[in-house]
Amino acid sequence: MKYEPRERLQAVAGVHADLQRREMTRAERLARWAELLDNTPDNRLSTLSETEYQPAWARDAMRSAGSPITVAFGDAVLRAEGLQDDTYGEAKRFFELTDWELHQLVCSCHSGATVRAEAAARCVREILESRPGLFAMLLNALLIVGPPRSHIA
Repeated sequence: MKYEPRERLQAVAGVHADLQRREMTRAERLARWAELLDNTPDNRLSTLSETEYQPAWARDAMRSAGSPITVAFGDAVLRAEGLQDDTYGEAKRFFELTDWELHQLVCSCHSGATVRAEAAARCVREILESRPGLFAMLLNALLIVGPPRSHIA
């Protein structure tokens, strides 16, 4: 193999170092996640237990080996986009999900201790295709800030 300086290779190959890679949109990240889940549709994935009953700090730290979030974190493309780990809070941040949306996807109250990858992919697509309704927004507000406090003076 013949050694060539980088400048020569760039000129020959037409490589341009100044080209910036475009970041994936939320929709593209979610679509990729659904595709990854669809690659093994019968795979049984771990769920997270009772996410809706956890305080926000505990919920954000929740994780389970072999969960739908772990499938996303196992993808080099999503990690290159900025997915930092396989916790509930990181999935919420990275995929721009509400607590209600992520609860629907990973909580054990919907499918038990495990969920089929195909069902998780379908849930991701439903999230991708829908806009949250009033009920979902109210429930998400309750999950985030908790019940209203009394302000009696």
